[in-house]
Amino acid sequence: MNLLDVIEDRHGKKSTLITSQIPVEDWYDIIGEKTIADAVLDRIVHQALRVELFGDSLRKNKK
Repeated sequence: MNLLDVIEDRHGKKSTLITSQIPVEDWYDIIGEKTIADAVLDRIVHQALRVELFGDSLRKNKK
């Protein structure tokens, strides 16, 4: 099962949480095939509630 299969199976039926450190605008390059990227992003991005976090890391420096 690949990402497109998971998204198609859940689209319009169930919530899906996706996290990434890669900006959405770079997903086309990561997915590779334009047709698959269009299908995945059409189902994910257009109905998504996006939360983008900015700022310095809150992890403690281990020095």
